Amino acid sequence: MNKPLKIKKRKKKLGSYPYLTVVFSITLSLFVIGLFALVFLHGKKLSTVIRENLELHVYLDKNLSPDMMDSLQNAISSKPFVLKKKGKAQIEYISQKEAAKRFIKETGEDFSAVLTENPLRPSLVVKISSKYFEETKMKKISGEIKSMTGVFEVDYPVNLIDTINRNIKIIALIMLSFSLILLFATYLLINNTIKLALYSQRFLIRSMQLVGAKRSFIQGPFLLHATFQGFFSGIIAAGLLFLLQQYAYREIPELSQLGETKNIAIVFGALIAAGIFIGLISSFRAVNKYLKMSLDELY
Repeated sequence: MNKPLKIKKRKKKLGSYPYLTVVFSITLSLFVIGLFALVFLHGKKLSTVIRENLELHVYLDKNLSPDMMDSLQNAISSKPFVLKKKGKAQIEYISQKEAAKRFIKETGEDFSAVLTENPLRPSLVVKISSKYFEETKMKKISGEIKSMTGVFEVDYPVNLIDTINRNIKIIALIMLSFSLILLFATYLLINNTIKLALYSQRFLIRSMQLVGAKRSFIQGPFLLHATFQGFFSGIIAAGLLFLLQQYAYREIPELSQLGETKNIAIVFGALIAAGIFIGLISSFRAVNKYLKMSLDELY
C-alpha cells in the first residue's frame, strides 16, 4: 500500500511575515507624500518666479544726457533690491523710440499720425528681488528711486502685489494643513500595516519570551527587517517619483525650470529616512505590545 504523503508545514521563524505586503504599503504611502512634497517645492519656486517677474518702471526726464543716464542706471543697479542673475542686475533701458514702437505694437494705434512729438518718456525697467515683494518695501523703494536726479516718475502694480501675496499665503496655509494630515495618515497606514503583519507572530513572540529570551533578542529580527523594508520602500518610492518627474518635464518643459536638484535630492533622501524611521517605530511598538499582552489577550 502506498503511504499517504505528509505535508510538511513550514516552520515559522522569528521576524518572518509577509514582506511584500508591508513593502508595498510603505512604498505607496511614501510615494504619495513624496509627490505632495515635489508639488510643494515646484509651487514654492513658481511663487518666487512670479515675484521676480515684477517690473518697476522708472520714467526719466526727456532731456537727460547720456552720462547722467549711465550714472543713474549704475546707481540703481547697485541697490540691493534689484534682482541679480549671475551677478548681472536685471535692468533694461527703453528709449523714446523703442517705447513708441512697443506702444504701437501693443495698442495698434499710431500717435505719430496725429502728434508731431513723441509724448513717451525714456525709461528703465527694473526687476525687483522676491525678498522685497511687499507693499511697504515697494513704497520705500519707489520713494528712494524717485528722489534720484533725472527720475520723473516711478510706477509699479500696487494692487497686484497685495493680491499675489494674499493668494500665496492662503495656498501655503492650505498646503501646510494638508501636509500635516497626510503625514499623520501615512504614519497610521504604515503603523497598522506592520501591526497586522506582526499579528501572525504573536504566539512565537510569547514562546520566545517563555523560554527566557531577552527583549532585545526578540525585537532584533523585527527591527532589522523593518529597517530593510523601510529602506527598500524609500528607494522604490524615490525611483517612481523620479520617473514621474522626468515624464512631467518631458511633457511640460517649462516645469524643469522650477525644479531645484538639491531640494529634490533632499526630498528623496527624506523619503528613505522616513521609511526606515516609521518602520522601526511601528515594529518596536507592535512587538512591545505583544510582549506585554497576557495569554488570554493574545487569543
